[in-house]
Amino acid sequence: MGFGPSRILLIPLVRFDFIIFCDAGNKRNMAILSLIKQTLVLFKLRIGVAMAMTAGAGIVAMPGPAPSAAQSALLILAVLLSAGAAGGLNHYHDYDIDALMERTRTRPFVSGGLTRSPWWLLLFALLVAVPVALVWRFINPVAAFHVFMGAFFYGVVYTIWLKRRSWLNIVIGGLAGSFAILSGTAILHPEPTPLALSLAFILFLWTPPHFWSLAIALKKDYVEARVPMLPVIAGEARAARIVLFNTVLLALASLLPAFFGMGWIYLVGAVTGSAVFLAKSVLLVRNPTTVQAMSNFRASLIQLALFLAAVYIEGSFQSQDSASVLVALL
Repeated sequence: MGFGPSRILLIPLVRFDFIIFCDAGNKRNMAILSLIKQTLVLFKLRIGVAMAMTAGAGIVAMPGPAPSAAQSALLILAVLLSAGAAGGLNHYHDYDIDALMERTRTRPFVSGGLTRSPWWLLLFALLVAVPVALVWRFINPVAAFHVFMGAFFYGVVYTIWLKRRSWLNIVIGGLAGSFAILSGTAILHPEPTPLALSLAFILFLWTPPHFWSLAIALKKDYVEARVPMLPVIAGEARAARIVLFNTVLLALASLLPAFFGMGWIYLVGAVTGSAVFLAKSVLLVRNPTTVQAMSNFRASLIQLALFLAAVYIEGSFQSQDSASVLVALL
């Protein structure tokens, strides 16, 4: 049997349809991946993970029998979700000034990657309310209170109330980190112990010099958006001196947990991290440029990482429940 015209055209048509089908499938996959990426950006995953790790440090730091692995996992997940909700609210509320700043122009609500709708507010509320209720029910009300206050201080106190009104925005808003570690310490010790308060105080002092270093580097953005960050109000040179002063206070405060039960492993991590941050802060005072400010910003992250790692390692040697420590580490 010979090949007629219809049979001759069949193969290229099938191939053409197959290409279209594959291309459509690839576009759908790319759209799904883009949506996932935009959503992760919206919920500020990196900050949420940092908050969750901070809560985990609070869990392992406290002496005595460790909580169950299930309780540790619940608390860490609750902090992660509630911090993500607070980050999402920050994007939702600040979409107008985000459009004015180079660093934030690609955020989902500004770029159009996600549609800004009031339904997001309901989702943010649920992502705080449900985890807080579960922590209240299965752990204790004090831990739930700290989880809630961490999200409240970042999402409401910092973002909605203070960010556009006062240079103290990040000082007071920085209490979010303190509440994160207090949520961890409150699992088995709901009452505020000296060790728990000293750890929370360190987190409180860490946030301002960390963020002000970034604000010095990005001063132009904050001027454009009319956000009264410290470098905008005081200038780069004076802001750098204030950063150094706060870093000195942070270094001194980092020694406090050693007086309340933390051992030499903690001290090594705390002193090393503080030394790195102090050295870079001195250089920032001498040369308050964008490059040096970003270097100091990265040094603050090194300080936090060493502080948390020291707490985890010290706590793991003291813990009587290795499974709970493992969950906190993960």
